[in-house]
Amino acid sequence: MNGRPEVVATYLVESYLPLEHAAEVIAGEQSTGTFVAVARETAELREQFAARVVAIEELPPTDHGDLPGIIRPPGAQRRSGQVQIAFGLDNFGPSLPNLLAAVAGNLFELRQLAGIRLLDLDLPLAFAERYPGPQYGVTGTRELLQRPDGVLLGTIVKPSIGLPVEELRILVRELAEAGIDFIKDDELMGNPPHSPLADRVAVVTEELDKIAARTGRRPMYAFNITDDLDRMAANHDLVRDAGGTCVLVCVNLIGLAGLAWLRQRCELPIHGHRAMTGVFTRAPGLGIDFVAWSKLARLAGADHLHTNGLSNKFYETDEQVLRSITAVQQPLFDPAAPGSAYETLPVLSSGQSPGLAPETYRRTNTTDLLVLAGGGIHGHPDGPAAGVTAMRTAWHSATTGTDLLTAAATTPALHQALKTFGTPRA
Repeated sequence: MNGRPEVVATYLVESYLPLEHAAEVIAGEQSTGTFVAVARETAELREQFAARVVAIEELPPTDHGDLPGIIRPPGAQRRSGQVQIAFGLDNFGPSLPNLLAAVAGNLFELRQLAGIRLLDLDLPLAFAERYPGPQYGVTGTRELLQRPDGVLLGTIVKPSIGLPVEELRILVRELAEAGIDFIKDDELMGNPPHSPLADRVAVVTEELDKIAARTGRRPMYAFNITDDLDRMAANHDLVRDAGGTCVLVCVNLIGLAGLAWLRQRCELPIHGHRAMTGVFTRAPGLGIDFVAWSKLARLAGADHLHTNGLSNKFYETDEQVLRSITAVQQPLFDPAAPGSAYETLPVLSSGQSPGLAPETYRRTNTTDLLVLAGGGIHGHPDGPAAGVTAMRTAWHSATTGTDLLTAAATTPALHQALKTFGTPRA
């Protein structure tokens, strides 16, 4: 590409055609080519704009199954490989929607492919110049919370929907008094008639103001402002004007362009929820891997990003979750480039409880985590405050090298939590 900036996309490609042929079909379909030669696709035009196959690494065959409608010549063997394709930045410029049109557009429908998954993206610095990324990230979130070190502990309002506003007030008060760092609306709770956002903002900020006046510390509450763009802007302003310190959006539901639009206008940390990500990530032979997806969400401005947690209630294995946490922690661009880190706080959630703290800390080797326990706090037999105490004690035990059962012997809330949710994992 004559030294011009490129995006390099890495794919898992599966096909009954030679991998070289399948890769060239992707490169052509997603840049200058079509199913037949056309008069104006000149050699000069291809030289400047055609995507090019950079590398092909053949892999052992998988058992992912075939996509519908594929081309399968008689007697052909299914092939699998990791393929890298370079797209010239001149084809689309530093634009997230147009980048996706190139690297993840029609290729999922190509009949030549029995499976196709976008694994990773290597982006040029032109994207950093266009998208400022997270405004707060790990450091800014810690500063707002006055928690310079240690794992950040949070929870989700439960029940997810249906809780009367005045009961929400009592719940927030109890959690805040117990020393929780972070509370968030559920992704299901937007702006419903039974619990309007304006009412939730009013009671929650009032309670948090009281806690801050009494203790000097104010937990962060992420209000779900997901909506159409005009309403989302108004929702943000409502939270900001009331003294709120965080907003939540479902990244896939507002889209990357919507997230980037919000980031330009937002004065608060953006808690990025991953609802609907399974549509892209769950099928191993199809879609967009979390590594690639998380890079785009960070670029668009997510300060926090859900990665799931160990022993979660969803489909991901511990190894997949750890890979997601690592992906969120890696610099987005060249580590030597100023401002290239785009640091985003990993959010561990789904089935988290105190017994998971030692193993999670051992395998992540970091406290730059926001650990959310919904049922693991609200389901404590002695109430949410005891759930917070149990989680805090468990993580203190993990990070100081204290045996969890020893800690539980002197902390009734932790002892009861381990009886309820399970003892430490081996």
